[in-house]
Amino acid sequence: MRKFLDTLYLVAAGIAALCVCAICALMIGQSVLREFGIKTGAVNDVVAWLCAAAAFLAMAHAFKHGDFVRVTLLLEKLAPKPRHLFELVSLACAAVAVGYLAWSATLFTYESYVFKDVAGGLLPMPMWIPQLSFLIGAWLFFIAVVDELVIVARGNRPTYVVAVEERHAKGDFSSDV
Repeated sequence: MRKFLDTLYLVAAGIAALCVCAICALMIGQSVLREFGIKTGAVNDVVAWLCAAAAFLAMAHAFKHGDFVRVTLLLEKLAPKPRHLFELVSLACAAVAVGYLAWSATLFTYESYVFKDVAGGLLPMPMWIPQLSFLIGAWLFFIAVVDELVIVARGNRPTYVVAVEERHAKGDFSSDV
């Protein structure tokens, strides 16, 4: 199961990276085409959807690798046992909040599908299609938080803490800047 989940997070992050590459290609293409007088209005809609996809699909991977913003001022000062308890409470709160986000994303996308909501821009696309990246990303993030909660509940150190410590041990402090 561990290998499957880590692969799932990595694949989603890879798709998010491809979305960023597509944004780059579309923006450069749009700039070049405008110079030749070719209208590219719908590109803005697609870029907006790709931005959302890139953000939400990368969340689980970023969380698991310690790349999320975390306020650790209090946790760093605590002894191991209270720190473990605070990590558990924090992860439980995060699981509830992200679970609510995933549930809301599901309802939001489902309602767009049921009501046949169509994009109001130049590209008349059914809105549930680009909203799928929000839905999938939110559920992957929820799974990652619950995954981390289980790891910590079993008495292990959080994966994101271990990942940051490993980077620091190699002299990489780039994520802290």
